[in-house]
Amino acid sequence: MGLWWSSIPDALGLPARWSSVFRGDTDADRAAYRRSATRMGVQVAVVSAALVLSIVALVVVYVLWQLTPAQQQETHGPEDVHVYLDTVDLAIAIGVLSGAAILFAGVASWIIARRAVRPIAEALTMQRAFVADASHELRTPLTVLDARVQQLRAMIDTADSRRPVVDDVRDDTRVLVDIVNDLLEAARGAGEAVPTALGPELVAAERDMAVLAEQNRVRLRTTPTDAVVTVPATSLRRTIVALVDNAIAHSPAGGTVTVTAAVEDGFVSLRVRDEGAGIAGIAPRRVFERFAHGTPTGPPQDGRTRSGSGIGLALVRDVAVRHGGDVRVEHTGPHGTTFLLRLPVAGGRRRRH
Repeated sequence: MGLWWSSIPDALGLPARWSSVFRGDTDADRAAYRRSATRMGVQVAVVSAALVLSIVALVVVYVLWQLTPAQQQETHGPEDVHVYLDTVDLAIAIGVLSGAAILFAGVASWIIARRAVRPIAEALTMQRAFVADASHELRTPLTVLDARVQQLRAMIDTADSRRPVVDDVRDDTRVLVDIVNDLLEAARGAGEAVPTALGPELVAAERDMAVLAEQNRVRLRTTPTDAVVTVPATSLRRTIVALVDNAIAHSPAGGTVTVTAAVEDGFVSLRVRDEGAGIAGIAPRRVFERFAHGTPTGPPQDGRTRSGSGIGLALVRDVAVRHGGDVRVEHTGPHGTTFLLRLPVAGGRRRRH
């Protein structure tokens, strides 16, 4: 169905903004905006429908009461006005009027809800424009930095003990360039389905985060996997690093961050578990909102700070939704939190829950 359904906007000459309605919106923020507008419209429509049906029910009860033998045999005075109605015609009229009222209430509620949340959508559009501009401006200096690191690498002999460090810096600069390019694609709303092996990205993310884990005296353990997902390598690495970074930041010294992966119903379920004190001061579902912060459950240990920008998990959600997956807090409590990231298996048939 997807092919002909998605071609409807072009065939009818509809504006570009209607394309997302027929093709499915893979932009996380825009999809959230549309869901919020639809949810508000449905809620108001349900209330309006309940009110209309209540009025119709009262009218029907009154008519039926007037048709009782006692009311029909009641003696009326000369000043009374008598109106005779056919019950079939009355039932049809009530049905048509009530249906029209409910439909009007639903459409009006949906339009009002969209207007109400439109400023939020505009703010998100401005935010994406800023991300696109910032990413574009960072590309040139990062490219220059990468070129200089390559020059430095060429100046150091392979037998030099400093060569591995320079190689790591070279790899890190390439990762930065890829991340900036990926952010630019995300700002454009792109979501290309590129098959990527999860195992190598887990190994790379573990290597990247090993230094941070060591600094925080946290053990990092990952489980090998041969799963392949439909997410570009850079985006996949970003999501893993963001989840692991969040887990390390909220793990006590001596704790362990565990990363496991399993294929379930056409999706790869990636779980990142820490041994922190759990999410407090905010609903778990809200941790994926930009700039959302929970309440610290105690003083930082060993001088460590646990404050963040509140953007990392929002970027994880953006990548997951953009590529047909999702992310949520599977469990949180005083002994740890588990984040569940679900990404489509490459070439697999998926079943949504």
